[in-house]
Amino acid sequence: MTEHSSKMERTARIIADDEPIPQVEGRYVLLGATLRQLQELIKAQGFPAFRARQLYHWMYHRCARDFSEMHNISKEFRRWLEENATLGHIAILDERLSKDGSRKFVFQLYDGRLVESVLIKEEGWNTLCVSSQVGCAVGCTFCLTGFGGYQRQMTRAEIVSQVLMVKRLLGEEELLRNLVFMGMGEPLLNLDEVIPALRVLTDPEGVAIAARRVTVSTSGIIPGIRRLGEADLGVSLAVSLNATKNSVRDVIMPINKVYPIEDLLEACRQFPLRPRRRITFEYVLLRDINDSVEDARQLARLLKGIPCKINLIPFNPDSRLPFDRPSPQRVEAFQQVLLDKHYTASIRYSKGLDIGGACGQLAAHWRDGRR
Repeated sequence: MTEHSSKMERTARIIADDEPIPQVEGRYVLLGATLRQLQELIKAQGFPAFRARQLYHWMYHRCARDFSEMHNISKEFRRWLEENATLGHIAILDERLSKDGSRKFVFQLYDGRLVESVLIKEEGWNTLCVSSQVGCAVGCTFCLTGFGGYQRQMTRAEIVSQVLMVKRLLGEEELLRNLVFMGMGEPLLNLDEVIPALRVLTDPEGVAIAARRVTVSTSGIIPGIRRLGEADLGVSLAVSLNATKNSVRDVIMPINKVYPIEDLLEACRQFPLRPRRRITFEYVLLRDINDSVEDARQLARLLKGIPCKINLIPFNPDSRLPFDRPSPQRVEAFQQVLLDKHYTASIRYSKGLDIGGACGQLAAHWRDGRR
């Protein structure tokens, strides 16, 4: 690690740990707090320092839902927690099981708003698709989440709680190995909450998801890409590109009018990658819009020199959206162009399509609002 990057990492950690623990209605909301933050809070209340580590363990390793489960803390300390703090967990309102084994969870937040997360079952492990906003302000025209608009940012406690609630459901028999911030919302527009959440999710003493197994996806928010890189968390970056011409991307992803393709790709070139790591470019294939062989050739030219892999995602149709899925032959022809140019290019047919849990389908904030 260079002296510059080491200094940058120390600065980011100091900023995170020096923040006060958030409060709601006079009560500390503990999920998302670092060990150091808990130590400072507990020390200020006159309790022994080791109580912070006990609390940290119960919150993140044992996935405790409330203080009553923490059987090895003192009655006095538990009483203080119950009177002055809350863990900040959200509630699982509904769960839907797909025929492919994936599970969609509808979560109710503290103010009654709804978000969705999807657990994708793999061979021997699980991947959780995590939400970071209620709705989305970016407004990609092929995504149902943006179709319903933006309501508010999710807090770090709500973000972390999604992971802990699912981890608790899985138990010790099933492994939650990967996290992908590809659920509802644009994570890089909520970094004040996403970065603190990532710190405890990847802390070996916290939730202990390996940083290399965590991917943060963006529609192309350039200042957020830079800030995520400066935070030096070791997580992976995925960029939803979806077009090779600004004229096309302006229409299907209006954010491109602010952060055009050439500026976005330059930010990707500058993103600090650790050894043997690559940026993932996601490319949703829309029939007769961005799926031609010439689009594939142009994509290969655009990404030249960027350590990357490409996920090709055939569009998931919906009657409310004005697009169609390309034929399998057209998808494979697109992929073959990239393979011939020596890119790693995979076709990702989304799981959970039958339960409204596939890529671009999460929309509980408006679809299930009647609940």
